[in-house]
Amino acid sequence: MRNHGGPGSAANRTLSESEIVEAALRVVREDGVEKLSMRRLSRELGVSPMAPYYYVADKRELLDLVASAALTGVRKPAPDSGPWQHRLRDLIDQIDDKLRKHPGLGDVLIEQMLGKQLDLIAAIMEILFEAGFNDRNVLAAYATIHTYLFGRRRVNPRERSPLSEVALPESVERATKYMADLRGKYAYDFGMEVLIDGLQAQLVRQPGPDVR
Repeated sequence: MRNHGGPGSAANRTLSESEIVEAALRVVREDGVEKLSMRRLSRELGVSPMAPYYYVADKRELLDLVASAALTGVRKPAPDSGPWQHRLRDLIDQIDDKLRKHPGLGDVLIEQMLGKQLDLIAAIMEILFEAGFNDRNVLAAYATIHTYLFGRRRVNPRERSPLSEVALPESVERATKYMADLRGKYAYDFGMEVLIDGLQAQLVRQPGPDVR
């Protein structure tokens, strides 16, 4: 049992940024991003509720640190490791794996990527440039990938009103028997195949460099 009294107690001990981030990541892995708060973090660390504020200004800054830490270890595939389609899929798979281990992180990253995760954006865009996409289509392609990768979980939130309480059209009823797939590998693979096949088709249709 932790002792929360006195100046030398655990409640008042000195923290490091790495301890704070690791504790925050544990909360996210166990309960999801929505359960992460400064008070919940202080309980995880066994310190006073105000202690984390000496190291992070607020929850927004904490989420920035958590997102960066959660994506640590994602590597850009080497240019000679296969065709661009395989390298792009490898990179996106790595990011998706991190998202699966940290529920709700996609909601943070869909808003945060352009400000905080420029190395990952650059890695994706470099593969697209190497594939032959022009500047305009690299941006459009990245936006499509970004929306799918970080935003698709909003289609099937973890907490939602059960569809069984609603009278469904026959076509919707047939399809929604598989709602659980939206959070699994089948739907992810389906979406990635559609996305990469679609990008390949767009590359074929892309106007030549002399066409304005």
